[in-house]
Amino acid sequence: MTNQKSDIGIGYVVGGGLKESLNVRLTVPSQQVQEGAFVVIKSGNWQYYGLVTDLRLGATDPRFADEHTPARMPAGITGLLQGQTLYTNLEVLPTLMLEIGPDPADTEAYNSWRAEIESGLRDEPRSLPVKTIPPHHAEVYLASPGDIAEIFGGDKKGNFVIGHTREQGHPVHINLNRFVQRSSGIFGATGTGKSFLARIVLAGLIQYNAASVLVFDMHNEYGPDDVASDTGQKVVGLKSKFSSRVRLVGLGRGALVRGQTPDFNLEIPMSAIMPEDIELLTRELNLKETTPTTLDALVTSFGRENWFSAFRNMSVGGVIEDENGKKVPAPDSVAYWANANGVNVMAAEGLHSKLRRVFHLDYVVEKPASDGIGEMIKSLEAGRHVILSFGSHESDLDYLLVSNLLTRRIRNAWEKSTNEYRSTGEGEPRPLVIVVEEAHKLLNREMASQTTFSTIARELRKYYVTLLIIDQRPSQIYDEVMSQLGTRISGWLGDDDDIRAVLSGLAGREALRGMLARLQPAEEVLLLGWGVPMPLPVRSRRYDDRFWQELLKQTATVGMTGAQALQDLGF
Repeated sequence: MTNQKSDIGIGYVVGGGLKESLNVRLTVPSQQVQEGAFVVIKSGNWQYYGLVTDLRLGATDPRFADEHTPARMPAGITGLLQGQTLYTNLEVLPTLMLEIGPDPADTEAYNSWRAEIESGLRDEPRSLPVKTIPPHHAEVYLASPGDIAEIFGGDKKGNFVIGHTREQGHPVHINLNRFVQRSSGIFGATGTGKSFLARIVLAGLIQYNAASVLVFDMHNEYGPDDVASDTGQKVVGLKSKFSSRVRLVGLGRGALVRGQTPDFNLEIPMSAIMPEDIELLTRELNLKETTPTTLDALVTSFGRENWFSAFRNMSVGGVIEDENGKKVPAPDSVAYWANANGVNVMAAEGLHSKLRRVFHLDYVVEKPASDGIGEMIKSLEAGRHVILSFGSHESDLDYLLVSNLLTRRIRNAWEKSTNEYRSTGEGEPRPLVIVVEEAHKLLNREMASQTTFSTIARELRKYYVTLLIIDQRPSQIYDEVMSQLGTRISGWLGDDDDIRAVLSGLAGREALRGMLARLQPAEEVLLLGWGVPMPLPVRSRRYDDRFWQELLKQTATVGMTGAQALQDLGF
């Protein structure tokens, strides 16, 4: 724990409160402090931590502000006059407080305080949500590296540098073990670098061995090397740097991922498609309200594992002549089955027609060459990471069907292993993070209740499974899902509804609203939520060779030598 003043004094408290923020009179030029600066307020045995949310110009008398004195007075006199009459105030949102004890220079008092802690008479100091405020004229400082480390954690095992403070470039860490305990989100308008930031976070999770990672890579961005659309420069893929720990999976037999042969291909057996997978596609396929009734009848007739194949093989419109010469539905037709089972013929034939898009998917087969789903689950359970690239299958239909079906199977596997662990105390499940792009397509208000992803966000952290959702329109994600996100990392957002969604449920959100809207469009992000001790804007790390070299130095992978780590990272 630090017990020293921060390096740079910038002012003193002159007013304010917990609800309306603290007012701080600046004693340095206003250009030295930015909105979003992390500041420390020292008051006796306590230290307060806060965030600058606004800067305001003031004057002891409005006439001094109105009159342009440099035009009619010598520069020296003008400087003295303005120094006494014109000033700048900061608005500081207090977030945390920490007992630091007496000044160590007062040896007797400090030793007595430490003795009480060590004997159990007083709790070990830790940062707490702010409950009170410092007095008038308490000194205010820009946070030092020690202050940053005190609150966000220093360079310890499991702590990963996500970025640096904007004023002085001090490193800011997030604890990855805490990060994976709850679902999280990465947000930002199009072009703000969400994909690069996601790669940085995923590289940290993989290298620090914090969890297994499953990426639904809709646009084939995360596995093999890519080329940045705006700069034309090479973008290193996670498979390239973690070749032995990441398994690249292609969707469909013989599929390539950017010309690269994947580790194996995934085919979906018809027996794995359940009625709930079809109901999820209601909006995409424009299904009618009669669909659930028809699906129930199919399951009753053929069973949950055979209904899809049986329905697919039925014909539409086929007729034969009976013994009286009358044309009747052929035995292999949809109409024949519907009449025999009391189902509306038009509803059944309409459903069959709309399901043709699913029937004709080349990766949905009767008998796959291998158990790709089982192979993915085994890899994740064994501590490896899987990137499922959709290749040429980039439609919303592909993404909705495959991601929901796979996630349901994974959910069942982790629930089973967690229940066994709680019964026997052996074989604790490995944490799993499922990465979902274009999350609003799966987690909007209309569809959230039907997807496995919504269940994971609400309930499955107790089963070691969480989500990392990546999206440019957080306002379209169901608010119940947004409320379950622990850590939120947001780049610039221009839409008020999106800003409101990212800040929902957070203390001080009104003060943070303008800060989020004024982030630089690239490379600046706001850290928020349960996974970080306090909100803080930072300059995110760049996804380049320097990042990979630094990642090696900061690695927390157990049992890996430097040479092994270099080789694994492709150096």
